[in-house]
Amino acid sequence: MKYGITAATGHFGQTAFKELATLVPASDIVVLVRNVDKAKQIFPAGTDIRPADYTQVDQLNESLKGVDKLIFISSQPGAGMPRAEQHHNVVNAAKQAGVQFIAYTSFPNADHAKSPLSADHKQTEQWIKESGIKYSFMRNNWYLQNDLMTIQAALKTTDFPYSAEDGKVGWTREENYAAGAARVLTADDPKAVYEFGGKPISYTQLVDELTAATGQEITPVPLTDDEYKQSLLKAGLDEATAGFVIATQDLIKAGELDVPSNDLNDVLGGKLEALSEGLRKLLK
Repeated sequence: MKYGITAATGHFGQTAFKELATLVPASDIVVLVRNVDKAKQIFPAGTDIRPADYTQVDQLNESLKGVDKLIFISSQPGAGMPRAEQHHNVVNAAKQAGVQFIAYTSFPNADHAKSPLSADHKQTEQWIKESGIKYSFMRNNWYLQNDLMTIQAALKTTDFPYSAEDGKVGWTREENYAAGAARVLTADDPKAVYEFGGKPISYTQLVDELTAATGQEITPVPLTDDEYKQSLLKAGLDEATAGFVIATQDLIKAGELDVPSNDLNDVLGGKLEALSEGLRKLLK
């Protein structure tokens, strides 16, 4: 049995590799990467490293040959080729290569989500279903790392700004999602859909957890979208980045990330860390 990981040089991919290597022989793992030279600097000598740029159809077709089970890590939006097209390339290549199972990193509640961020994931899930390949959709909630800059700034200023009102988020560290992915890939009878994340909480509750983790008193500062955007621009963010932050706050406000589930804790054998512990690890 050969186990593949796409986009393996990224943080998620590297963590998934380390976890997977505790579950199956490392010689059975194929890392699929855009930059082979970079991968050689990251992974142990002897690792099966293959080129797999999502924009290169022939390359994908060749490199996925012999892979039985695949962790398909979604690409970042905003590249030269639209993300949906990249994903379609991967799914088509997996089908052509005879991949038997895909574990895909998707978006919370993807089939019902309204956020523009969910659209590519919804489409990719549909393509995987239509391919006839067995699958698990790992619908990852928010990475704690996504709010790291705000957290670090709050520890300096003691203020934690946000504009998501009482919207809730299932925060946990990226490492936990990646470990969950490796376990799904090796499960004997995986579910078709996993809603991965921590317990959904609001920003005010996140601030309480941050205080508990650091012993430092932090004040939540609720703002309007416009007030928050102006503060981000003043802090040096460009218009596009500030706009993305506000769009994220709006999807949280709309309840898009309020998806309660024990799936990640169950997959990790009941060992999903408490959020305050995750914050301590993140800040190290």
